[in-house]
Amino acid sequence: MRLREGDIRIPSGCAIAGIMDRSGGLHDGSDILKAIALMHDRSNGLGGGFAAYGIYPEYKELYAFHIMYESKEARSAAESYLDQHFISEKQERIPTESVRGIQDPPDIWRYFVAPHPVKLNMSGLDEAEYTMQHVFHINASIHGAFVASSGKNMGAFKGVGYPEDIGEFYRICDYRAWLWTAHGRFPTNTPGWWGGAHPFTLLNWSIVHNGEISSYDANRRYVEQFGYECTLMTDTEVITYLFDLLIRRHGFSQEMAAHIMCAPMWDEIDRMEPERAACEAALRCVYSSALVNGPMSVILGSDEGLLALNDRLKLRALMAGEKGSMVYLASEQAAIEIVCPDVENVAPIDGGVPFVVQLDEVAARKAKESHENVPAKDRPQEHLTGVMPASSKREAHYA
Repeated sequence: MRLREGDIRIPSGCAIAGIMDRSGGLHDGSDILKAIALMHDRSNGLGGGFAAYGIYPEYKELYAFHIMYESKEARSAAESYLDQHFISEKQERIPTESVRGIQDPPDIWRYFVAPHPVKLNMSGLDEAEYTMQHVFHINASIHGAFVASSGKNMGAFKGVGYPEDIGEFYRICDYRAWLWTAHGRFPTNTPGWWGGAHPFTLLNWSIVHNGEISSYDANRRYVEQFGYECTLMTDTEVITYLFDLLIRRHGFSQEMAAHIMCAPMWDEIDRMEPERAACEAALRCVYSSALVNGPMSVILGSDEGLLALNDRLKLRALMAGEKGSMVYLASEQAAIEIVCPDVENVAPIDGGVPFVVQLDEVAARKAKESHENVPAKDRPQEHLTGVMPASSKREAHYA
């Protein structure tokens, strides 16, 4: 019998959700698990995952590497590499449960590490850049090893399966975090594999995304000029690297980075006041390859809080609500109301307008900081000098 309109529901892509306590209070994973499970029909069992911030307070000054291994040889090679470039405080398998819906999981370990001080000093890089480059090396060069997350006092828990099964597999209700994000995947043009599940992470950034990036090739070529390696076979990966490039390397605020990625149309710029129009035109010209096109809704997690972003035409749903110090985000309002029935100020995220929520202590600190641009006094580090090869003339100038 042929189905007619209304006989079957086809959801609009993936499911995403976020829960944050602005006060920094810690909450277990039960609410985020309940929220993402309600949107079960938005995913197809080919990927699910969670990111959690504040879960490793006893190791908060160390990078927490979550690494998946497909073989003993991969683990041996990755651990040998880590021993060369980092000092490890602790390493252990991540606790998991046997779940019927999760088949053939990789061997998943976590490592609490600090960059080797001598190797770090010899590299000429800062700590974050040093760590990032070694994460890329493991993902690109050690077959069968994949770094799922590499931030401080945070971690990503993801894999192939429905998100509620992934949450049970990783026992996320045993963890306590001030910020949780979650994803239920419905891949449209990439395979379901453990490394390709969301969240995508780099250092303390994590991304969950619903949509499809039609500008992926332009965005990928752009970030690869700056040393980022897109090895994970999905368009979402590049969004994480764009945020890292614009915020950590180029020094923009999270709001401005999101604005660059969803810049106004040229006809809008033409109608602006001359001074603002000149600024917007300059941003669009300089960062033309950082413009992200296509239907999307995104939640960015960081050690400062969260940022939510819709494409300019708002082709993917994303709702927000709050109650006291709690902030809730989800693809569907029902996913918010199931964990907070008396939620307040429920509203959709506006298209192309970043929705930013910071920890109270971060907001207070930033309110006191100067917004003046101050040139770096020290010699520029290698990763800040652009993509041109080293020049003896420049070396002499900075000596």
